[in-house]
Amino acid sequence: MELPHFKYSPNAFSLNIFVEEEGICSACDEERNIRYNSSFYSYEEQEYICPWCIENGNAALTLDGYFIDSESIENPKTINEDLISELCERTPSYNGWQQEVWLTHCNQPCAFLGYADTKTIEPFMEELQDDINNIRYKKEFVLQNLSKDGRLVGYLFQCLICNKHRLHIDCD
Repeated sequence: MELPHFKYSPNAFSLNIFVEEEGICSACDEERNIRYNSSFYSYEEQEYICPWCIENGNAALTLDGYFIDSESIENPKTINEDLISELCERTPSYNGWQQEVWLTHCNQPCAFLGYADTKTIEPFMEELQDDINNIRYKKEFVLQNLSKDGRLVGYLFQCLICNKHRLHIDCD
């Protein structure tokens, strides 16, 4: 079976958001071999969610939950409700230290490209200046300590309209 594609998380299968593990999906009751490995907000803990039930919205509907909290979306009042629904109900979240923050640009959610260290963001430094300057840490500190999996982690996004890159930073 072909893996689903997620508009706002195009690299989800290479970012430890999914793991290879046999199990029964809590949403579709099918035997699967890929389990979702990040946040899902619902009243009951879910043991196993497959990527196909995320893509088609079955997991959010059947399990009465969502993958991304709408309050964690930057500037949600400027985003069309259908886009918010697609993001929250049919897009896998990413793993972070705190609750995710989903960046926006051109009045829509950006695509999460992946975790970023200083080397990753180097080609986009000019585009990322506003984001880096708005972080509560000094720029020099960020550039010396930014990592993909350490205590100060970068999350690289890209606008699907104008292709501008955006950066969110989180720490333990």
